[in-house]
Amino acid sequence: MLKAASFSKSKHLNLDKVSCDACTNTFCLVKKSLKVLETSDFLDEKNEIFCKKGQQFIIEGAPVNGLFFILQGKVKVFRTGINGKEQIVRFAKNGEIIGHRGFGTEEYYPIGAIALEDTALCYFSKESLQKGLRENSEFTYNLMLFYANELNRSESKVKSLSQMTVRERVVDTLLYINRKFGNLNGFLNLPLSRKEYADYAGTSEEQVIRVFSALKKEGLISASGKKIGINDVELLSKEISEHNFFLDS
Repeated sequence: MLKAASFSKSKHLNLDKVSCDACTNTFCLVKKSLKVLETSDFLDEKNEIFCKKGQQFIIEGAPVNGLFFILQGKVKVFRTGINGKEQIVRFAKNGEIIGHRGFGTEEYYPIGAIALEDTALCYFSKESLQKGLRENSEFTYNLMLFYANELNRSESKVKSLSQMTVRERVVDTLLYINRKFGNLNGFLNLPLSRKEYADYAGTSEEQVIRVFSALKKEGLISASGKKIGINDVELLSKEISEHNFFLDS
């Protein structure tokens, strides 16, 4: 398990310990099951870990020790593909689980995870989770539903990647970031490099640059350094409307 990182208090991150009862992440799996979990000692076994921007807290191939829940922050989840090429599996925000792809019968994490900004994480060890799941059927049921939804999203993404053109995959990535993180001052509230866009969309950095250039000329997006803004979400969505679904949510 990663030891708590030591860094100066960020003006963007509240480092005070937060109880699950006071947590505002209503979509968090633990928060959803709070009523049944309060009767056990499961919540007392929670640890909080604080990561600096750019810090990796799950190393791909490392032994599985437990699950992380994002209390506050943004995270990139990735895995290494052919020839060492990084493939971004997803981006995660407050309330989401990290490390679940290795939890269960797996002995090693099949993914890595890096904080995209100063991030606070709630950590439960594998032993605590296994005990909590055995003792609380509602918690187990909620986790089962979570895995079912994850499987559906993964299957849809695999299917769509084979059907979409490079431009459509890049457009879908922009819309995904917009849905998930919203915008700030006219730009997507998750500044990413062109390479990160490419690693999520399953294409090359050069292709992303070309698509962005075309979209800017058509007035569909604006750009300022790493920042990308969508000028008309509805109009951009029409680019992939024939697919009738998005790659992710």
